[in-house]
Amino acid sequence: MMSLSLDDTFRFSCSESLSCFNECCRDLNQFLYPYDILRLKNHLGLSSSQFLEKYTNQHIGPESGLPIITLKTDYTSKLRCPFVNQTGCSIYKDRPSSCRMYPLARVVSRSRETGKITEHYMMLKEPHCLGLNQEKTQTVRKWIEDQGITVYNEANDMIMEIISLKNRLMPGQLDLKLRHLFIMACYDLDNFRFHIFEKGLLDDFILDSDPLDAIEKDDLELLKVGYKWIKHMLLGQQPVDP
Repeated sequence: MMSLSLDDTFRFSCSESLSCFNECCRDLNQFLYPYDILRLKNHLGLSSSQFLEKYTNQHIGPESGLPIITLKTDYTSKLRCPFVNQTGCSIYKDRPSSCRMYPLARVVSRSRETGKITEHYMMLKEPHCLGLNQEKTQTVRKWIEDQGITVYNEANDMIMEIISLKNRLMPGQLDLKLRHLFIMACYDLDNFRFHIFEKGLLDDFILDSDPLDAIEKDDLELLKVGYKWIKHMLLGQQPVDP
């Protein structure tokens, strides 16, 4: 791997004319962030519960002790992504953040004192990828803009903050109840929304009318509230207006 700054340039271009086309969609062990699942389930017209059951596996992170979600691959076809076909990615418009970033990887660190995020970028030089030999060049900054990665990074940094706080203040695995609540608020958003409006889940959580109207219709706003609620449930942070 090679380290890059935002304004460093790199060579890469991918197209179906390359013999390696779709090879990066095989032999996967792909982690899905909550925002990835939000975009994918809406693209496919599925509820979050349906998407999780059909397309994902659940594990417990060995370091964080938190549930993590991975993409369920096709074991009969070299661990291929379920969304790839002969013409490419069938969900390209809403593909996960790691797919958008490739051939780059983003590494984030957060200061315990200030909370400031520092990001680093690495270029993955995999031998099968012929796109790295193409003439097209771009900066890391331009790649992020062109691939629509910013909104993914912003949403992903929120869950990374929770993981960081959890590791520092509440090490070890969650009990079954907290694990269920974490999965619902972060990954199973349609079920989370149902429990908010039909079961009064957030009745003791301070929300004004505008956020309630927003989370009834907007999955990203609902996810942001879910993150705030999880911090309160897991870490004892007091509820606040989003």
